[in-house]
Amino acid sequence: AILRESGGFRMGAFELMDLIGHDVNFAVTRTVYESFFHDPRYKPSLAQKELVDAGLFGRKSGRGFYDYAPGVAKAPPANCAPGLRPARIVIEGDLGPASALADLAAAAGIAVDRRDGDGLIRLGAFAFALTDGRCATERFAANNDVAGVFDLALEYANATRIAIALADQASPEAEAAFAGFLQALGKSVSRIDDAPGLVVMRTVAMLANEAADALHQQVASAADIDQSMLKGVNYPRGPLAWADAVGAGRIASVIAELSRFYGDDRYRASPRLRRVAASGGTFYPKGM
Repeated sequence: AILRESGGFRMGAFELMDLIGHDVNFAVTRTVYESFFHDPRYKPSLAQKELVDAGLFGRKSGRGFYDYAPGVAKAPPANCAPGLRPARIVIEGDLGPASALADLAAAAGIAVDRRDGDGLIRLGAFAFALTDGRCATERFAANNDVAGVFDLALEYANATRIAIALADQASPEAEAAFAGFLQALGKSVSRIDDAPGLVVMRTVAMLANEAADALHQQVASAADIDQSMLKGVNYPRGPLAWADAVGAGRIASVIAELSRFYGDDRYRASPRLRRVAASGGTFYPKGM
């Protein structure tokens, strides 16, 4: 639900795998893994193997990640309790893909002060930032400043829900301030576990990284890769166009943080992504 409401996806990642069928998805993943001589990056998911072994293929079998029995409803996403509406916020530096939050705040009647800085939103004594792949707990430990992080959205103006995570060191007052600010913008807010990259940013970064690798291996052109994802699985934006919108450097940083945190080759950055990020370039000519 978080992925759908904030990222613009027509269905969540787990719903999509249930729709395709875990038997099909796992077979494809295993084929890629074997074709690349057991490169750990393409290692199939143990959780998906367990679903396949149990005969839980998704919609076709009546159960997968979700239960499709008649009358069974999906659990709704958790909502944060109503927080405190701020009278004023301070934005330090460039918020990057989340820059629209400043305009939304002003439109909601919240005074916005701007200062130089590292892309932070300050709500009184608390600072918050768009996730860069690090846990909020790690960021707080590094500088005793950032109390929480928030997730990426396709378009913040249209997103109905935004996920947040709080540092383990953060106080309850920090959640009230953070949630209250986003609620004042008309958003539902879900507090999730303090996981690297949260939900949407992590998903988009991984999709962009895999698309960049397909481009690097000359599987298809950037336009064809994006078109296949737009038309084949109904994504709201092609992964390489999305990487351009977010910034290849930011995507590469998120991938690097995931790799560092988990120590798993699954999160190894594509050489093409590294090149585009290092050059400050884009996957499509600028202006397209």
